[in-house]
Amino acid sequence: MSRTPDTWILTAHCPSVLGTVDAVTRFLYEQRCYVTEHHSFDDRLSSRFFIRVEFRQPDNFDEQAFRSGLAERLAPFDMQTELTPPGYRARVVLMVSKADHCLNDLLYRQRIGQLAMDVVAVVSNHPDLEPLARWHDIPYYHFPLDPNDKPAQERKVLQVIEETGAELVVLARYMQVLSPELCRKLDGWAINIHHSLLPGFKGAKPYHQAYQKGVKLVGATAHYINNDLDEGPIIAQGVESVDHAHYPEDLIAKGRDIECLTLAKAVGYHIERRVFLNANRTVVLNA
Repeated sequence: MSRTPDTWILTAHCPSVLGTVDAVTRFLYEQRCYVTEHHSFDDRLSSRFFIRVEFRQPDNFDEQAFRSGLAERLAPFDMQTELTPPGYRARVVLMVSKADHCLNDLLYRQRIGQLAMDVVAVVSNHPDLEPLARWHDIPYYHFPLDPNDKPAQERKVLQVIEETGAELVVLARYMQVLSPELCRKLDGWAINIHHSLLPGFKGAKPYHQAYQKGVKLVGATAHYINNDLDEGPIIAQGVESVDHAHYPEDLIAKGRDIECLTLAKAVGYHIERRVFLNANRTVVLNA
């Protein structure tokens, strides 16, 4: 489900207590705001409540008064809230290596308006994809990786992220392991994509390994990065059936398609404020 472009988004989370839904929806009603989409979830194991509401404002809408009134109303519930205005577009940095399928797909979805984002830079440890970025009129930064001085390369990457004002970093098949330091700085706002053959088929040519084992499913996982390699909180996953007639090149092609779709879903969920971090898991309010 995609966000309607003329709506506000209100997201909030707090401890599980009586009256949370009423507090949010009654305030919106009193402010004469029309709710167009509403999802909430109460996690009984962690005793945490999550809510996401899209709404249209009345003609006499006063944003500052709305924010002040909302904070006062929700303060007794210890709610942490975020209000996103209509027309919001996320500033995004994409990180890539040599594979171009995820980069090409995300740039296409941005161009046709399917993803409400502005890619402000493409960063890579290889020069191969610069023509694609330039065709979209996006700055391309090639920072080769010196195995003997990885921190120097990551400082350049972080400088681009900071100078562009990016609020989301997407590892669109960036084939380098980020340092613990950079992972900590990007915690909660950097998304990675990888095939879902892990952990069974690690290293080089995972699809060839999968073919030798006769796998019947291939897929992809998009997750927030953390210091545990490919084990961050999962946002979206995709899977498709395969059989004996799928040779390694067929598995690779199918894997590329699933990676593109799964990553696009995860990016869309994030920029539409549908994802909440809940310890090592995510709550995705999309249905």
